[in-house]
Amino acid sequence: MSAPAWQKSSYCAQGNSCIHVAADRHSVALTESSDPSGAILRTSPTAWAALVRTVKETHDRA
Repeated sequence: MSAPAWQKSSYCAQGNSCIHVAADRHSVALTESSDPSGAILRTSPTAWAALVRTVKETHDRA
């Protein structure tokens, strides 16, 4: 991932309390909106999809 195209969630309000996500075929990268040039967490698309699915399922049960 040479030049990530960072995206912010449409659910994110104005301010610095969000994450930015960038993805390609091989990895998903996450960084904090308050420090986008700071630490970047990388994971596989499979692991990211599992996390998103779990969060959605948890939210639906709440």
